[in-house]
Amino acid sequence: MQTANRDPVLLAWLDGFTEVVGRSIAWLVVIMMVVQFAIVVMRYVFSIHSIVMQESVMYMHAMVFMLGAAWTLRHDGHVRVDIFYRRLSAKGRAWVDLLGTLFLLFPVVLFIAWSSYGYVRSSWAILERSPDGGIPGVYLLKTLILVMMALLLLQGVAQVIRQLLILRGKAPGNTIDHDEVV
Repeated sequence: MQTANRDPVLLAWLDGFTEVVGRSIAWLVVIMMVVQFAIVVMRYVFSIHSIVMQESVMYMHAMVFMLGAAWTLRHDGHVRVDIFYRRLSAKGRAWVDLLGTLFLLFPVVLFIAWSSYGYVRSSWAILERSPDGGIPGVYLLKTLILVMMALLLLQGVAQVIRQLLILRGKAPGNTIDHDEVV
């Protein structure tokens, strides 16, 4: 019974962590636009090229997508075919989400983490740099793969807790706020 009382606390902490990471990383979109604008102005107005600036946009873009994936999962923003899902009851949707997390999300995340670990480790072993003389931290960029997997795994745990609470009747069911075709 004591774990049942801790579930909402753990869920709140996991969701809060995902929310902080997601909202923080979203600011990179603004920074990325400013840097891209500066690159264009420098290139076409002043004929100045900067490989570091160009690569920084790629790094920021990777960070937005990879570190924002868990936030997107949290807010149910991933692509889904809702033909049957939207017609299910809250408990039916909870079952679909729970089984999807346990049998799709977790295995895929663990497989990607396991299969990319050597790739990332090799990059760290040589402190991989940009071949074009740009940002000397390619190994950091590749590390984002494992960080993304860790964040998705944490949010997956939050999803499991949430779905179990819904199934036990201790939390409200998912409300579908997607545009529904009538």
